[in-house]
Amino acid sequence: MAEVDAAAAAAAGAQAVQLIDGEGEFAGESAERFMTAAGVAGCGLSYAVVSIMGPQSSGKSTLLNLLFGTNFREMDAFRGRSQTTKGIWMARCVGVEPCTVVMDLEGTDGRERGEDDTAFEKQSSLFALAISDIVLINMWCHDIGREQAANKPLLKTVFQVMMRLFSPRKTTLLFVIRDKTRTPLEHLEPVLREDIQKIWNSVPKPEAHKDTPLSEFFNVQVTALPSFEEKEEQFREQVQQLRQRFANSIAPGGLAGDRRGVVPASGFLFSSQQIWKIIRENKDLDLPAHKVMVATVRCDEIANERFGCLTSDAEWLDLENDVQAGSVLGFGKKLGSIVEVHMEEYDKEAVYFDEAVRKAKRQLLESRILNLVQPAFQKNLSHLRTKALEKFKTGLNQSLESGKGFAASVRETTESSLSEFNQGCADSVIKQADWDYSKILEKVRRDIEDHALSVRESKLTELTNHAKEKLRKALVEPVESLFDAAGQTTWSSIESLYKRETQAILPEVFKALSGFEMGSEFSEEMVSKLRDYGQSIVENKAKEEASKILMHMKERFTVVFSHDKDSMPRTWTGKEDVRAIAKEARSAALKLLSVLAVIRWDDKPDRIENILISTLLDGSVASKSSSASSSDPLASTSWEEVHPKHTLITPAQCKSVWKQFQSETEFTITQAVSTQQAHRRSNGRLPPPWALVAMAVLGFDEIMMLLRNPIYMFLLFVGYLLVRALAVQLDIGREFQNGMVPGILSVSAKLLPTLQNLLNKVATDQQPPQQQGQQHRPPAAEAPEAQQPPPPLLLSPKSSMSELRRLHTPPSPVRRSVSSPSHSSPPSPKASPRKVAEEQKPRRAVEPDNESSSAYSIV
Repeated sequence: MAEVDAAAAAAAGAQAVQLIDGEGEFAGESAERFMTAAGVAGCGLSYAVVSIMGPQSSGKSTLLNLLFGTNFREMDAFRGRSQTTKGIWMARCVGVEPCTVVMDLEGTDGRERGEDDTAFEKQSSLFALAISDIVLINMWCHDIGREQAANKPLLKTVFQVMMRLFSPRKTTLLFVIRDKTRTPLEHLEPVLREDIQKIWNSVPKPEAHKDTPLSEFFNVQVTALPSFEEKEEQFREQVQQLRQRFANSIAPGGLAGDRRGVVPASGFLFSSQQIWKIIRENKDLDLPAHKVMVATVRCDEIANERFGCLTSDAEWLDLENDVQAGSVLGFGKKLGSIVEVHMEEYDKEAVYFDEAVRKAKRQLLESRILNLVQPAFQKNLSHLRTKALEKFKTGLNQSLESGKGFAASVRETTESSLSEFNQGCADSVIKQADWDYSKILEKVRRDIEDHALSVRESKLTELTNHAKEKLRKALVEPVESLFDAAGQTTWSSIESLYKRETQAILPEVFKALSGFEMGSEFSEEMVSKLRDYGQSIVENKAKEEASKILMHMKERFTVVFSHDKDSMPRTWTGKEDVRAIAKEARSAALKLLSVLAVIRWDDKPDRIENILISTLLDGSVASKSSSASSSDPLASTSWEEVHPKHTLITPAQCKSVWKQFQSETEFTITQAVSTQQAHRRSNGRLPPPWALVAMAVLGFDEIMMLLRNPIYMFLLFVGYLLVRALAVQLDIGREFQNGMVPGILSVSAKLLPTLQNLLNKVATDQQPPQQQGQQHRPPAAEAPEAQQPPPPLLLSPKSSMSELRRLHTPPSPVRRSVSSPSHSSPPSPKASPRKVAEEQKPRRAVEPDNESSSAYSIV
């Protein structure tokens, strides 16, 4: 029900009612009925008042009807242009919340009232500003910049009288620009705001509001609409968009969100009537004199005509198009001639009007023309700037390619480029304007300096990188080789190498730097950086090798432990002193650790090697308790008399590395000892004498039985050979490496096929020699492949457990190794420690087939 009542009230309010008639009489009774029927009186403070003012027949009523859904009377264009709205009319907006009262004012500058009777226009405008929250100022787009057409004199008078009559209140002035042209709104809005600010500044103010800014009284906003007659659909769409701005207009952030001094809706009519009474009694609202007004309007029209002629001038348009494509020769002379022609035409037409107005409008026209053509001037300077920079770049490259010094090339090309740019700028200036191009000249200088600096940095970087790369190639491989063969003179050799290679590249660097004229300080700084870079190469390489210290120590240990003084592989026959050899090998590894522990750039001796040997080699680190003793020299994170940044491996890390090194090399020593024991066992195959005597006494009866029956002895011997051949073929030791049960299962599965193959081979061996030779003659090319490599003397820590068990298993009297010719030659004494270590890696022992062949032949 409430919604129906609200809709009915809105429909009743949409009917326009006259508030003030054409004679200036206030229609109180009809307005009271309207307020009641439209439901405005009961809105309290939740309502807004919107009014519109502007020239007559400018489409104010049409705009209000489309914007707020009202039914103000509109002019019939087919009957001619005449006054439609007389006095002030009001209606309620349909479909906009909060409640909005719309007032349609009589148009200004109407023919019906004449030139002299403009009191009502001033009074109605002041009334609208006094009671409205939002005032729409309807104006034509082509009137922007005019005095009378844009209502500027009227606003000036209204501002002055309003401050004198009423307490300050915030009013939103929404300028609606009609029939918008191609000029963007962002260019029109600043002109309007500037004009309004000028009006405000020129208005004499009371002492109380002498310093009050415009924003204290007014909130100025600007919008634009297309032509209603030519673009009706677009006009309606943009009007609907504008309508959205009036929704919640009194809320914070709305069009009238910061209004003040609002009168309750029930007292709106009484307040409006009192304000109109005060305005009618005021006598200080006369417009400027007729002569000044005519001069203002006419000079403004002439200036606009001249400006329009300039914008459509073919010569100007051609010049504007040419300057967009590139710099124009004689630009200033051509542009100055065009501007001078149009300014002379203005002077001819405006010579008889008021001098002050004429000069003011001429200055405004000249300012507008210069603002129009200045972008073309700036564009021409921009082309000259680009051209000067390109000339500098090309000249600098050519000069550098010819071999001239960098500094001399920059000086010559800079002078040439700036001279050409100055000539072009002087050619572009017109006499009507005092345009200063010093700023863009400074920009050109900065462009040239920036490019020269960029090229210089590029050349210096290229020079530095070339020197660094050359120094890196000269140091990396030799330093790596010196670290591979590390010894007591390693660091002194590295230092000598570093000084020699660094000194070798300095003449080339100094020669290249001489062309830059950078001074001795820069050269010294660059040389210092190269020296630092060379040191960083050595230090980084040292850190890289130190990170692999454990591997290097094991390689050094393997080389010393597995080779004699003649670099021949050791054969562990049981006569060697394994303990002494192991100590010697560990000592060599420990010396390597001392070399890579710190970086030594000076010849100052240190005690690092002595500390490591006395603590790690002479004393047993492994036997010490886990808690470090206070007297332990390795219980520290730094070396004495060594800077922390030169420390590669701390004492505590040396201790940890040595423990790991010992644990990983003990296995190699154990292999050597086991090999010696195996060698001793292989040389003493017979049982001890007492065992032979016991066997003879206890087995006398069995021996006699065998002697009396030779057939038993023959069968026993044949059975032994057969079992031995099966054991060799099945490789019993390898099968039982993974456990008893898996070994039994594997041997059981292979026993029958192996026995069958063995019997087949025996049968084959019993054939005649000629037939056997034809069937089993092997190819000559396959003979070398039957040979197997010899068993290893010792294994590395990475050897499998099967190889360890095979090595520790005493060899059978029947087994023997077959050596391959490719492995019989000793390694070259010049081979590197890493290569020797690779050659001494353990190889898998291979069971020979000779024993099984002998068994077959015996059977």
